[in-house]
Amino acid sequence: MNYYFTGILIVLMTLLAFCVKPAYSKNEYLNEYGVRCGEMEISTERRDTDYNYSDSNTHEDQYLRFTYRKYLGTDCKTSKENVQIKQQLELMKMCGRVNSNPSLAYNENFRLLVSKCRGVTPARDNTRPSDSKSLWDDMKDDYKKDNPDITLMGDKFINSGKSKLKMPPKNYILPLPKPTE
Repeated sequence: MNYYFTGILIVLMTLLAFCVKPAYSKNEYLNEYGVRCGEMEISTERRDTDYNYSDSNTHEDQYLRFTYRKYLGTDCKTSKENVQIKQQLELMKMCGRVNSNPSLAYNENFRLLVSKCRGVTPARDNTRPSDSKSLWDDMKDDYKKDNPDITLMGDKFINSGKSKLKMPPKNYILPLPKPTE
């Protein structure tokens, strides 16, 4: 049995356990979604070359390099505008909750959020029915009234005339369970 390999493996696993950082969740809410317009990079390089010919010359070069990378896709202005629009839409959706909670205005951690939501009054969605039923249920109930012979799956509309189950009278006494010995 090769103990050296086992020892090296144990040392590597121990080092790996101490070197690995914990995985933290990343909050990508209201971020820039990877929008990058370009990158500027400055680097230096030094090259030493040895010539092993008859005269044994050594040659040393130093370089200073400026590199700019332009990413393909939409232009930078459009990308930044799209990010701002996404952030504004999210704020428009969430500012109703922020403005309805007055305790956030006194919390220093939410100062920026409260300042961004100040003056934003969300428009209410008036398309929902007043009885808080979904439009699908209303349409299905109307269809069921027009076609009483059809049984639909997941039906919430109860047709009391054709129901096989009957409600017991109010004074009905349920039988007691059988005793177990």
